[in-house]
Amino acid sequence: MSDALAGPDGLLRCPWALSTEDYVAYHDEEWGRPVRGDDALYERLCLEAFQSGLSWITILRRRTGFRAAFADFEIAKVATFTEADEERLLADPGIIRNGAKIRATLSNARVLAEWAPGELDELIWSFAPDHASRPAPEKLSDVPAVTDESTALSKALKKRGIRFVGPTTAYALMQACGLVNDHLADCVVRDAG
Repeated sequence: MSDALAGPDGLLRCPWALSTEDYVAYHDEEWGRPVRGDDALYERLCLEAFQSGLSWITILRRRTGFRAAFADFEIAKVATFTEADEERLLADPGIIRNGAKIRATLSNARVLAEWAPGELDELIWSFAPDHASRPAPEKLSDVPAVTDESTALSKALKKRGIRFVGPTTAYALMQACGLVNDHLADCVVRDAG
């Protein structure tokens, strides 16, 4: 029996998506859909790092603030941020003011600014498993928090100088960006992406 639950419209969804309207929209329109492009993936990588230890809804509701604070996550722009920018970010109530996560975001931009265009996209997507080899999860307990692929992605990113990206964060990135499809088998958007 599936863990999928009926939403406000009567359609079955992953149960985590039903607690707020924000989650329903994110689940239906974004989560698990393929994300491509260095800046777009850098944004998701940063937001997943900021989410570490917090609820995703906290990040989702501050995403506009994060985008304003971090120049829409344009790697080239964030790479030029100074100590004054770091101080500004530490005082910004529109984001999560965690010094380690802010410094990692800035450091990662500086590292990625040295990469060739498309290199981050290519690296991350090279760890996408074969969708045919993964059965659709029926229950939330069928969805892992870490996989061999996320562990390998984490190691590859760390080896290249990227910070604050452990295997769990890497797997959350893979889920959010469509490298894996962890919508439950009966979820209305499982095959929509």
